[in-house]
Parts: sequence; C-alpha cells; structure tokens
Amino acid sequence: MNLFIVFGALLGAVAVALGAFGAHALKSRLTPAKLTTFETGVRYQFYHVFALLVVGLLQGGGPESALLGIAGWLFLVGMLLFSGSIYWLAFDGPRWLGPITPLGGLAFVVGWVLLALAAL
Repeated sequence: MNLFIVFGALLGAVAVALGAFGAHALKSRLTPAKLTTFETGVRYQFYHVFALLVVGLLQGGGPESALLGIAGWLFLVGMLLFSGSIYWLAFDGPRWLGPITPLGGLAFVVGWVLLALAAL
C-alpha cells in the first residue's frame, strides 16, 4: 500500500466535496470575496492531490525515494497549512491563521523542488 496514493485519493474526494459545497451551499452564505478565497483553497488542494499521486506512483526503492517521500509529506503539510488556513479564513477564522498560509505555500514550493531533484 502506498500512503501517498491513499492520501491523494481521499483528499481528492474531499476537494470535490468542498468544491461542490462551495458552489452550492456557500454561494448564498459567503461574500463573493470570501467565496473566491474558499475556492482558492480548494484549487490548491486539488493541484497537490495530483502531486501526491505522482509521488506515490514514482516511489520505488532507489535513492530518489527518500526525496519523493519528503516531497509527499511537504505536499500534505502544505495542504493542511495553506488550504486549511484559507478555509478557516473564508469563515472568519482567527486572524492569526493568515501568517500560516505562506508556510503552507513554502511547503508546496519545497515539495515541488524535491520532486524535480528526485527526477534528476
């Protein structure tokens, strides 16, 4: 069993559900700006679901596998910090979450760089 494929598949299902929730249930409850914020969280979560699936599919046993594993965990942390904080902010969550969002973005960037290094 590859954990990154499992996480990718489950978080993909969550992203679809959140996207549908945003498009239907939240349309009348959030301001257009907050709905756009929410949709940004969903979009970035979805992008990184595919990154997780790629990591899971590429993982073997070679030396690049360690870099792929770190990249996968960074994509997961990035989803939690970036998309998670954006979801909370869209619902007027605590303002201290704002500075956490860039940390999630940084995790995404480093994950992509490690994925590239693993491919080399």
